[in-house]
Amino acid sequence: MGRFDRKILVDCDGVLMNWEYAMNCWMQQRGFEIKPDFDNSYDIGERYGLNKTKSKELVRDFNSSAAMGFLPPLRDAIHYVRKLHEQHGYIFHMITSLSLDEHAQRLRRMNTEKLFGETAFSGYTFLDTGADKNDALDKYRDSGMTWIEDKIENALVGEEAGLDCLLMEHGHNMDIHEFEGHHHGRFQRENITIVKNWKEIYEYLCG
Repeated sequence: MGRFDRKILVDCDGVLMNWEYAMNCWMQQRGFEIKPDFDNSYDIGERYGLNKTKSKELVRDFNSSAAMGFLPPLRDAIHYVRKLHEQHGYIFHMITSLSLDEHAQRLRRMNTEKLFGETAFSGYTFLDTGADKNDALDKYRDSGMTWIEDKIENALVGEEAGLDCLLMEHGHNMDIHEFEGHHHGRFQRENITIVKNWKEIYEYLCG
């Protein structure tokens, strides 16, 4: 077995944790209201009727806030991440475009250990808010490692780097033209598989 066989690269927001729900709570506490018919939009600007500069600023503020210590898990993540780690020996390396704020990074790490246990994650790569992941993923080029993401752009970057990509299904990534006409599971892109939850990730990895 190679040194990467049981290591999984994983995004955090929208894969391990329910960032969208927590961001909405934070926005509404600050008096922002969701525009009618935009409650499914992942884009904060669209959802709340804000320009790009303002929405980026708010996401950066949120990602550097104490809220990072308290994000809830996404769907069934706790059960299956722990099961993959404790029963099958998988370890995870998080690659997250969170913030360069060290306190926010520390809170994310604390939150991760609280939800998934203290030994499931072997390392963290923290990037600036909204930063792309090309360089971070390039370190694992052609390793064939599993890379789990919820943003199509980052899944495609992983695919280009020779990783085995799983894309966590959300409303915001299912209406993109590249994915039109897919049947559940593998589709026209050979190394990207769509999954609905961690149960499907577990079955994919463990058969």
